[in-house]
Order: sequence, then structure tokens, then C-alpha cells
Amino acid sequence: MSTDLDRKRLSQAKRLEWLQRDLKMTEMVSVYLADKNDLYDYLIYGVLISSDQIEQTLSDPGWNLLFNFNVPIKRLVLNRNFHEMRDGYKEISEEFRLFHNLYHDRKTDKYIKIDEAGNEDVVAIIEANRVQIRLQEIRQFLASKEMYLSFQFDCREHSKYSLEELGLKEGWSDQRDDLICWGHSYGDFGDAGGLDDLRAFSLLTGKRLIKPLPKSKSGLRGFAEKRSKEKHVEFIIGIDENGDEIIHTSDPDTLANFFGANLGAPRYLTPVHFRKQVLDKYYQQPSKYTVEDSLLRCGSLWYMQIDTHHDDKVCAWLGDLGRDLPYTEQLYWRSYNIPPPGGVSKTYFKRQLMVEAMRSDRPEHLFKERYQNLQDACKEYLGWQLLLPLDTADEYHFKNLRVPATDEQRDFDELVLSLTKILIDSLNERRLNKLIPEDQKAKLKGSIARLEAVLSTHDVEGAAERIVFLRKLQSLRSSSAAHRKGRNYRKIAKHFGVESQHLRDVFTGIIWQALDVLDYFIFLVRSSPINPEIIEKNKIEEGYAILDGMVGFAKSDRTDGSVNHDDA
Repeated sequence: MSTDLDRKRLSQAKRLEWLQRDLKMTEMVSVYLADKNDLYDYLIYGVLISSDQIEQTLSDPGWNLLFNFNVPIKRLVLNRNFHEMRDGYKEISEEFRLFHNLYHDRKTDKYIKIDEAGNEDVVAIIEANRVQIRLQEIRQFLASKEMYLSFQFDCREHSKYSLEELGLKEGWSDQRDDLICWGHSYGDFGDAGGLDDLRAFSLLTGKRLIKPLPKSKSGLRGFAEKRSKEKHVEFIIGIDENGDEIIHTSDPDTLANFFGANLGAPRYLTPVHFRKQVLDKYYQQPSKYTVEDSLLRCGSLWYMQIDTHHDDKVCAWLGDLGRDLPYTEQLYWRSYNIPPPGGVSKTYFKRQLMVEAMRSDRPEHLFKERYQNLQDACKEYLGWQLLLPLDTADEYHFKNLRVPATDEQRDFDELVLSLTKILIDSLNERRLNKLIPEDQKAKLKGSIARLEAVLSTHDVEGAAERIVFLRKLQSLRSSSAAHRKGRNYRKIAKHFGVESQHLRDVFTGIIWQALDVLDYFIFLVRSSPINPEIIEKNKIEEGYAILDGMVGFAKSDRTDGSVNHDDA
């Protein structure tokens, strides 16, 4: 390095400018930093002090707070160590984490804050040599504690040149500007050479205080300022005689009801219509959202009843949109809002307004209902599951199963993959193996072949057409979602009518066939043709029948079932 560069570096002007910069509320602030190499050594450490310690703290740029046990402080970051018997680590104050109800993502060492709409923001990051926290959360916490945050900084720069060669002189100067104080000095190791032949050095040390937010902005219950009127989005609810859209606010307090409120205004139960793609966002995040029959949920934060019983649209009541959805979600739904093409579904109407228990006629709803019926039947009649429950990492395949909102090939392939995992990959091969004669097991490959062997061995009727469907479905998955599309895909796609129908209609047909398979499985379980105990009992009875045919059994009135063979 040149003397000019080293002289500029040892002045630490840029470092001081960085420490004095205006901090934005959204900025991730380093509350702990330990960074060094051969030429520099930076250390930053944040502690909390009370308001009556401000003058004492800023009277000296040194690190007296950390080593003065008479001054009460709170550490925002703890350096945990375990006497070199276990690895140490950095830890953010538990009080801070609980105050903001932060979720710790242990894979990335980030802390996440979830707002009332279900949105997630990273507000703290722990790295090997640095801890960062968003300023807004820091100042909210300070408000709750009625304290200030003091950034202690100690920045050292080294040079292989001497002070004389750099044209600098030894000395120390202190300064203060409002809530920041610092001291800067130059020094020289002299002829001793210092470490690694380092000669001149500079030291920038000091403190910067961060003040708390007003308590009304802290988020503390009981101190929050009175909120302005809650925001509500306006939605399209009709078309007037001139062809113009009729829009109205979703604010429930402005809507009419059946009890005389807001006469002349649209009713709370005014249906609002949306393109079906509005639900895709929620299907794509199954760990956060759940789309059920007539219900949309975001964890335990919010939910809204919706009409999901249409091929190409979703409906919701105007009042529910304003009451149940956070404002950001209302804005999202508004982007999919369409003029009303008809009314709500018969199912939704009877459930909501007639208070009747109506079963859905949608194949995706019926499939999930039958799947649960099968699980219950297996538990009652077999004691084991014909379709193994999905692993936690695969549960989204079941939650997201639906008729797609568009004809996108990607959506179709993903749904075919999901259905295959549920119906074919989940077949309980270990249990099925126990129902297959030993001489047949070696030549069987795959779950479908084992299921077919069980059904044919025990002469179960109706098996052939279901086995054919499962094999076709497996082939469709293998030639589309699992591998490059080619001749095999075109062949199996033709079987399912992909060339002549919309992909939505094709998958609707596939779900109906899958529903038939579930009904068939339920029949198998309840009628006991695959129950090992029943099979064994039938074998014994069959053996008695054969023996009866050979020698004949005399009728007996004995309680143990024995007969007098002399009579026979």
C-alpha cells in the first residue's frame, strides 16, 4: 500500500462517517461486530442504559460501561461460552425475543416476526462475527424499557509505515456531537516493530446512543395511540344499466343487514366474485395457508368463509371481505375481482343462508372426504392402513390437491404427481406382501403389482378396471412430471384425452376416477376380503368343506362341535 492510502485509512474519516450516518427504521443495525485482519480490528457492542446515564455515558469515549459494575446495563447480545468444553455462540436477549414474539429459524440463524396478516419479516440475523437487528424493533423495545441503546465501538487501523513516513504525529482528541462521542489517536510501535512489522496505528473509540420510540409507537398494549379508521377496499359488486362497474366499500359498518342497519346500502351478504386464480397464492404456501371446502385460513391469525364450488370462480360476501381479511389481503383479492357472472353456488347458498348441512359436489372435496373415510375404515376393520399416511414433508400433496384454475402444464404435472403419491406410492406394500402366496412374491415389482396379486389371489371382483386406471396414472406421472415428455407421454396423454380437452377438464376426470378407486378401497376394507384374520378363517372353513365332501360330517348337537364318527 502507498503512504497516501495508509494515511487516509488511519484517519478513519470514512469509518467515523459511517458511524454517524442517519439510520433508517428499516435498516438492519449491527449491534455486535467483531471483524479483523492483518491491518484492522473492528469491534462494536450494544448495551442498554437508562436515561439518567446519558451524560455519564457520553462524558468519556472509553468502554467504561462494560467494565464498571456500579453502572447497571442490559446486554442486547450475549456471548455464551462453556469453558471450551462446548462450542460457544451468540444469543439475542430472551426478553427482546419474547417482546417481539420472534420465531428462530435455526437453519439460517435468523429471527422472524409475523404480522397480523401472516406476513413474515426477518428482523434479526446472527452470523459468526456479527449480529444485526432491525432498528424499528430495537427502538420499540427501548420504548418498553424506557432505556437507550449505547453502541460501543473500538476501531483500530495498522500500517507498516511509521508515523514519520506517513507525515502524522502522535496525539489524542475527544469530540462529542449530540448523542455520539468519540476519541481518535495516532500511535507508533517504534523500533520494536510491533506485530508482523506493523508500525503506525490509529484508534477510534466511542459511543453512539439510539433513543427509544415514543411509548405510543412501541406496540405495548395500553400505550398504543388511537388508531385511525380502519382501511377497507372497494370491490366490484355489479354492472349498472350503462355498463359501468358498481363498486362499494367492504367496511362492514357501512353495509345493510336484515335488522335495519344502513338502509339503502348494499347488504353485508352481497356476493363478490373473483377469478379462481386468487387461491393459487394460498395453495403455493401450504405451511402458512389452508384452503378447505368453503374456508380459507392463515394459521390461527385469520380465516374467511368462501364459495369454492365453481369451476372458474370463487365468491365471498362483501362484509366478510372487510371484516375477516387484513387490508393487504383485501388489496390482493381486489386484483382478481370480476363483475358477477351469476350468483353463489347452491351448496354455499344453502349452507350460509338456509343453515342446511349440504355435502359438496366438487370432486376435490369429495376425494379428501373419502380419503379420511378410508383411513377410518382401515383403523376399524384392519388395524393397519392400506394407504400409508403421508410424511410431514409430503403432506402438501394432499392439501393442495384440487382442480387447477388454469390450463398451465406445470400445474397439471404437479397435481398428477401429487395424486400418484397419495394413491400409488402410499400403498402399504409390507402389509400387502403378507397376503400374497410365497411363490408369487419374487416376481412382483411395485405397489400396483402387489395390490393386483392380492385382489386376484382372493378373487375380489371389480379389481381389473381399477388396476388399469392406477397403471395409466402411474404411466402419466412417469412420462410427464418425472421425465422428459416424449412418445410415451403423447401415447398416455391421448388415453386421458389431453389432446381434445382442456387440462382442467382432464384432471377433473382423473380425480373422479381416483374417487372411484377410494370408494373401491373402502368397500374392500369394510367387506373384509383383504383382512388376514377373515382370510385365515375362510381357509379353515374351506378345509372343513373339502373334508366334509370327502367323508361327510354328521350333524351334532354337542357344544364343542365334535361328532360321533360311528354315527357318521
